[in-house]
Amino acid sequence: MIDGAKRLQTVEEYYFSRKLREVNLLIESGKPIINLGIGSPDLQPPQKALTAMTECLNDTKAHKYQSYQGLPELRDAIASFYREHFQVNVSASTEVLPLMGSKEGIMHISLAFLNEGDQVLIPNPGYPTYASVTKLVGASPLLYNLKEENNWLPDIMELEKEDLSKVKLMWISYPHMPTGAHANYRFYEDLVAFAKRNNILIVNDNPYSFILNSSPRSILSATGAKEVCLEMNSLSKTFNMAGWRVGMVLGNNKYIKDILKVKSNMDSGMFYGIQKGAIEALKCSKLWYLSLNNVYEQRRELIWKLVTKLNCQYNESSSGLFVWAKIPEYFTSEEFVEVVLKNYHIFIAPGHIFGSNGEGYVRFSLCASTDDIEEAIARVK
Repeated sequence: MIDGAKRLQTVEEYYFSRKLREVNLLIESGKPIINLGIGSPDLQPPQKALTAMTECLNDTKAHKYQSYQGLPELRDAIASFYREHFQVNVSASTEVLPLMGSKEGIMHISLAFLNEGDQVLIPNPGYPTYASVTKLVGASPLLYNLKEENNWLPDIMELEKEDLSKVKLMWISYPHMPTGAHANYRFYEDLVAFAKRNNILIVNDNPYSFILNSSPRSILSATGAKEVCLEMNSLSKTFNMAGWRVGMVLGNNKYIKDILKVKSNMDSGMFYGIQKGAIEALKCSKLWYLSLNNVYEQRRELIWKLVTKLNCQYNESSSGLFVWAKIPEYFTSEEFVEVVLKNYHIFIAPGHIFGSNGEGYVRFSLCASTDDIEEAIARVK
């Protein structure tokens, strides 16, 4: 047998890939599992996106290879979306690159900018893929602390006390996953200044701006941000299109061209119909966002009731697709998840998978029907 590459020794299988196999086996054995663990939207995409995708299938261009940079109309739609919702002006032709999901972008950006031996600032807690991709490309994660007492924001003054000479890239994600914490414009301004002082490229992963959040913000709105920042976004959460795999990265043309060098060697363009549907989704009126958040507000109220019945604590001011909850002190997060799964047949995510600072917390997803959440509440005696 041929051995796997040495780089595989630096990572493990993604937690949800492994854990959902276990959950599915329980379901197949007849256990009535309610899955509140993952953020996969269960609502429908905008109807006009579905219509646009299906209506173009007989177009003579629909089934050919597509541009590595996406349709010009899609880049225009992304630029218009950022101008309308974030008050950020970008050039559709030079500062926008569509992606097959923003998770793809994490790998592309890492390959484009990191050399072996470079260090990457990774949020703790944060999205596990930042650290795993960093390791896969031969760079080294340097975890920075996010704590509840600081509203899950990095302490920039503390960061500057570290040796940052090998740090080339810093990942942030606000609204924050998994905690739902917000970042304000002052924070973005301070972070841009920090990046310039230390010659670090900041990447803000920003897929949750429109979920239960009245003030969508982009780091690209900060003064001078394009010099040292990129922003990724996605249609997965905002438009219930997770399986479509449509994302984007925006920033300075020099950075975009570097990412395109990687991307153009790894895929042959996004399917035409998906791009056409994405264009229509990005044109949705404010009514779409109001309707979407009305559903999530109802679900969140119910999740709060469930969290309370499980003797956990939560922050009502957080946003995004999850409720981040502090568990009783006599449990680890893994123990708590197993107790809830065994006793109530409810699956939630343990906080430790997002980093050591996630220990003592669990994450509840809002991607379940009100009927399922009400059933979960009823099960907890």
